[in-house]
Amino acid sequence: MKASRMVRTVSAGFLWTIFLAGLFAGGITRYSYATQFRELPNSAPSAAHLLGTDGLGRDLFARVLYGTRVSLLLAPAAALLSTLLAGVFGALAGLVGGWCERLILATADLCMALPLLFVLLALRALLPLDADPVVSLIATFLLLGLLGWPSSLRVVWAASRNARNSDFVLLATAAGCPRWRILLRHVLPNLRAVTFAQFWISIPLYVLSEATLSMLGMGVMEPMPSWGNLLGGLEDLSVVGANPWRMCPLVVLILVVISFQLVLPRQEEIA
Repeated sequence: MKASRMVRTVSAGFLWTIFLAGLFAGGITRYSYATQFRELPNSAPSAAHLLGTDGLGRDLFARVLYGTRVSLLLAPAAALLSTLLAGVFGALAGLVGGWCERLILATADLCMALPLLFVLLALRALLPLDADPVVSLIATFLLLGLLGWPSSLRVVWAASRNARNSDFVLLATAAGCPRWRILLRHVLPNLRAVTFAQFWISIPLYVLSEATLSMLGMGVMEPMPSWGNLLGGLEDLSVVGANPWRMCPLVVLILVVISFQLVLPRQEEIA
């Protein structure tokens, strides 16, 4: 138990460190993510450039910091959107039942039957490839949030269905409370633990989804950095072999995803 808490504390400290580094990237590095040093392409780490530069002479340390800001600020935003949708629809299906429950569950099953990555690629392809980086950024995480809710819905629905016959819902119904009030004031507040767990689990999923899309050139567009398009620069193995520090975004991504999983309490500890 003590070892588990220590691992969780270390993981949480690491996540906070990475999050704050990305949030205050402008105060940590004096370079912009788009500033080019054309005389120093693929340069080695130095006092001026802690992780060296990429093929266009841009400071890699600055790009990793600003890419961290993109991933660790907007992935939780996408997770929050999908969790809110799953919470509302799941609670509604579990509370109301009948045709409403069947319709919501059938819609969720249909969405889950479609491969998420291919749906994201198809919808993202509707935007031009030369879209403004800010537009591509917003579109990527809106798509993640709007399409990711079915994976969390059944968990919320099961918890809401158990609450349907609970004493507080029966008392509220007997007192004449409308269903929308029971949903908002009684059911949803009692689903906070479930929805928070789904929210936390979704964050690394969306971080990895964004990284995959951006590696394929369909996510956050250049010159704005993200972990995904930074990983896209690893496709040239000869350059990576000569400049192993270019692997830094991959190492950070792996450690962040693992840390998110370690911070979440185990089921036996919750019980």
